[in-house]
Amino acid sequence: MSNGENLPPLRDVINKYGLRAEKSLGQNFLLDLNLTGRIARCAGKLEGETVMEVGPGPGGLTRAILSEGAAKLVAIEKDTRCLELLAEVSADYDNRLTVLNEDALEISEEDLLGEKAHIIANLPYNVATPLLIKWLKKRHLFKSMTLMFQKEVADRIVAAPRTKAYGRLSILSQWLCDTSKQFDISPKAFTPPPKVTSTVIKLVPLEQPRYEAKQEILEKVVAAAFGQRRKMLRASLKPLGGNPEERLEKAGIKPTSRAEELGVEEFCALARAYE
Repeated sequence: MSNGENLPPLRDVINKYGLRAEKSLGQNFLLDLNLTGRIARCAGKLEGETVMEVGPGPGGLTRAILSEGAAKLVAIEKDTRCLELLAEVSADYDNRLTVLNEDALEISEEDLLGEKAHIIANLPYNVATPLLIKWLKKRHLFKSMTLMFQKEVADRIVAAPRTKAYGRLSILSQWLCDTSKQFDISPKAFTPPPKVTSTVIKLVPLEQPRYEAKQEILEKVVAAAFGQRRKMLRASLKPLGGNPEERLEKAGIKPTSRAEELGVEEFCALARAYE
């Protein structure tokens, strides 16, 4: 199995292809191969596994995933400038890499993967949250998701109740997955350096959601509750119709509570009260 021994350093690749990170694509290239290796290893043992990557760019993380032994790597890259250099990476790793020139928000993962896969990605900042929400809805397709976000978004995913970062993303992620923060990455590690710190998060989808609730209803309840997070729930839930106090009582929640005080289990109870 070839492991990329013939590939030039990433900085040489960027110079050869005249790659400048495009702000409109949310690009920041990670060139430190020690760091990309560390990210890939967060996913666990990759030998023989199928992996999906979004936004490979010059292929630093791509190389790391293939070096860790992934049998099949499907990379989704919107930027046509990167396709030729990624073809070189594929050739040097026994063609275990397939590159698709697509928009990750538009693709059908079901058709692409064919079996349960890991997602490992340095996500473009401008589409990171919509991609996560899309994948949470398709979580049955994935064994794990090792994703890099800007720190502020990562903090929201793992946030506990009664904290400033706690909100809709925390509840949805923690209801459907085991979530854990892996490590932070300094802006200096990227080309060009972003203005913010990045954080790698690992999400492992649960076989069943943590508590019983209908996702559509849970999302509506959580959106209403956090839409006016400073208000008491008896007021913030009014847009949902009906008598909020009755629903709250049914769920065993004080009407004077505020959204950030409720844990995932209580939100699920509230969603069941709205069924």
